[in-house]
Amino acid sequence: MAKVEIDILKKILERNEIEVRKRNQVLQDIKHVLEQEAMEKEMKPPQPKKEFTILISDPRGHLKGEDVSGWVLQIPEGENPGLALDKLTAAAYEHNASPKGRKFPVETIGEACESVSPKTLKEQNVWVKTKIPVMVLRTDNKLPKAPGLPD
Repeated sequence: MAKVEIDILKKILERNEIEVRKRNQVLQDIKHVLEQEAMEKEMKPPQPKKEFTILISDPRGHLKGEDVSGWVLQIPEGENPGLALDKLTAAAYEHNASPKGRKFPVETIGEACESVSPKTLKEQNVWVKTKIPVMVLRTDNKLPKAPGLPD
């Protein structure tokens, strides 16, 4: 909805020949509502800073191989990334306890990433950024030497 400045609203009310008492009452009500909104904004706690983490699916028990996939999660900044899996599990249990979860329970981490509602995940302070698993690439963290450039 568009925001209208009070001066513009005042001119519109004058142009429509609304009596002075009624016009002043409307303007006072608007000022009161704006003050309440400003107070609510100030009292609202700031959003926590978040950092990304990757939850890797390693069905064979080691990271060698071709089919390594995972999910990108966000957790509050400075929090132990090892707790992300516990929080995701807790959100899945909470989902399974809900009426929707009783009807469509989640049984794997992948199903939890896809099906658990963002509201339930937010309550556990974990945010799933990729609902479907993404492929993970391995690297030795070195850039190859470009041909023709000096060492």
